[in-house]
Amino acid sequence: MERTLPMIKDVPEEERPRERMLRFGPEHLSNAELLALLLRTGSTGESVMLLAQRVLSKIGGLKALTQVSLKELMEIHGIGPAKAVQIMAGVELGQRISRLLPEERYAIRSPQDAARFVMEELRFQKQEHFVCLFLNTKYQVIGKQCIFKGSLNASVVHPREIFHEAIRNSAAAIICVHNHPSGDPTPSPEDLEVTERLIEAGRLLGIELIDHLIIGDQSYMSMREHGMVSDE
Repeated sequence: MERTLPMIKDVPEEERPRERMLRFGPEHLSNAELLALLLRTGSTGESVMLLAQRVLSKIGGLKALTQVSLKELMEIHGIGPAKAVQIMAGVELGQRISRLLPEERYAIRSPQDAARFVMEELRFQKQEHFVCLFLNTKYQVIGKQCIFKGSLNASVVHPREIFHEAIRNSAAAIICVHNHPSGDPTPSPEDLEVTERLIEAGRLLGIELIDHLIIGDQSYMSMREHGMVSDE
């Protein structure tokens, strides 16, 4: 038998998501309550809270919201184009905010700084993304670009493309980052080969490869920290 929840109008005012947020703040709301605020209304004969809970159950939880498509959302009963767009807009805003750092953190002082800068962007990607951070002489990020998407190997990640963008950005140094969709940041032989080629090309051009990071699921591996990238 399908579980039902009362309509929002029948819930005591102090227990409604909007009123609870106003009184206690967003951190005290459940995932379903926050999603219900984005949805605003339920569907015919169904409360917005039940609809929110059903959406989360259908797609596989909060984490899956970062990968769900408009089409997949609209296949859920009660979610039309307007509600699907509202959900995706909320998720995208959250992801953009998570990638912003205070002004002083744009200067990369450690592998951890670089990992934080790209972690939320890369950790949920379903395929490998190879991203370059372009730095000035103060190691401040002056540009960021995804150079390649797909399985990493030396034939497709060519130093020419990377250093062309570095020169175009007037970069003094670069940090390369790519993700492992498996969640395990251990470097592959292909990762090591690509890194060695980039180090050699950077030395010739006078644009230092500061580090090559591999991003897993809330984890990362710095090749500099492991002695695979040096100042020599």
